Amino acid sequence: VLARNTQNAPKAIGPYSQTVAFSHYNNLSAQLPVDPASGKLVAGGVKEQAEQCFKNIKAVVESINHVMDDVVRITIFVKNIADLDAVSAVYKTFFTTGYVPALTTVAVAALPMNALVQVEALLSNGEGTIPNAPQAGDLIKIARNTAAAPQSPLSTQTVAFSHYNNISAQLPIDPKTGKLVAGGVKEQAAQCLSHIKAIVESIGHKMDDVVKVNVFVKNIDDMAAVDEAYVTFFPGYVPARRTVGVANLPKGALVQIDAVVSHAEGTPPKKA
Repeated sequence: VLARNTQNAPKAIGPYSQTVAFSHYNNLSAQLPVDPASGKLVAGGVKEQAEQCFKNIKAVVESINHVMDDVVRITIFVKNIADLDAVSAVYKTFFTTGYVPALTTVAVAALPMNALVQVEALLSNGEGTIPNAPQAGDLIKIARNTAAAPQSPLSTQTVAFSHYNNISAQLPIDPKTGKLVAGGVKEQAAQCLSHIKAIVESIGHKMDDVVKVNVFVKNIDDMAAVDEAYVTFFPGYVPARRTVGVANLPKGALVQIDAVVSHAEGTPPKKA
C-alpha cells in the first residue's frame, strides 16, 4: 500500500491521504473546490468550483506520474442537480483526447465546507506498473460501449483495467427514445439493471461476474420495490452492494445504478 500527498492539491481536512495505491489502482480522495494556497473555497459559482475540483485531481494524478487518461472512473457530487450542465462542460475540458472514463453523478443534500460540487476519481496504475509482476507491461485500459444500452458523450459505458470493469451509472432510460421508462421505481430499477446486463454481456461476461453494485435512490423507502426488480437479475449469487438515498438524480430519475465487474477467472484485458 502506497499513500501519497502533494502540496499542489489541498491539504486534507480530515484523516485521509490524497491517493492510496495498491496493485493496479490508485484510489483518490474526493476533491473539494479548495485553493491549495489558501485552503479556502475558490471564488465564483459552480463552474469555478468544478474547475478547481478537477485541477486538484489533475495535480494529484500528475504528482504520481500519471495523466488524466489513466482515470477509469469519476464520481461527481453536486448540491443542485440543475448545475450538472455547467459541471459537465468543465469536466469535458479535462478529457480532451477522445477518451472519457466511467461516470456516476448524483445530487446530495450537503457537501463539506458548504461546497457546491465535489469530485472523486479512481485511477489505473498506468500500463501494468507492478515491479516484476507476471503481467507487468501487458495490462491495457479498454473503454467500450454497446448500442444495447444508452450512450453518452460524457462517459464510457465500461472501462476495463486489470481484473475489473468499471461500469458507468445507468439511468432508467429507454435506449431508443432517450426518455425515462414508464412506471414507478420498480420499473425504473429494472431498466437500470437491464442496461447493466446488456453492457456486461456485450463484453463477454454475465451478471454473476458483478462484484459490487451501487444503488442511488431518491426515496430510501423505495428500496423494497427496487429489490423486487434487483433479485430477478441476481436470482442466486448476489454481489456486494451500497445503497444511498440522494437528493436528486439526472433527468429526474427515481433510481440510478452503477457496478463493478470482475474479469472472471483472472483474465485482465490484453492487446489482441
